Amino acid sequence: MTRLYAFFTMALISATLIFSPSSFAKDDSYTEAITNFQKAAETQAFFNTAYGYAIFPTVGKGGFGIGAAYGKGRVYKGGMHTGNSSLSQLSVGFQIGGQAYSEIIFFKDAKAYNDFTSGSFEFTAQASAVAINLGASAQVGTTGNSASAGQGGSNHTAAASYMNGMAIFTAAKGGLMYEAALAGQSFTFDAK
Repeated sequence: MTRLYAFFTMALISATLIFSPSSFAKDDSYTEAITNFQKAAETQAFFNTAYGYAIFPTVGKGGFGIGAAYGKGRVYKGGMHTGNSSLSQLSVGFQIGGQAYSEIIFFKDAKAYNDFTSGSFEFTAQASAVAINLGASAQVGTTGNSASAGQGGSNHTAAASYMNGMAIFTAAKGGLMYEAALAGQSFTFDAK
């Protein structure tokens, strides 16, 4: 049991270091992630109609039985940066590996925005993300509980709608992770 625990600890630390958001933490990473999501057919309508959104350019995720994910993000309302957010996730179930992905959360209205920016927010078990492909070399990936996936640039687009005032999209950046796990994402918010 001690060896298994040591192996798990090393695997989780390695995955966290490899996919650590701090290794990707450049201010232009936010602009790049927003631009990439704006180019995706699946999210274009949301940019045109959403009250606001939260963008996480790089979320690092790793696990071996127990998994964790972390990422830093920014929250926007009316195109203006209103504050910073952090995402954390703990999952339990069959999973092994590590990956990095981008995530965007659209807020349908002021209520959804206010719920998210209340200081501490957590998605319920019903929350789901649509995985999209942002480029020919990108891999489709999901976080937590996934609803469906689509191929950017093809005629098979992902269908998405608001659930409890929020719509969530992810796009894989790299890594390989297999999981059949229950996961919940928690967020903090600090006003700018």
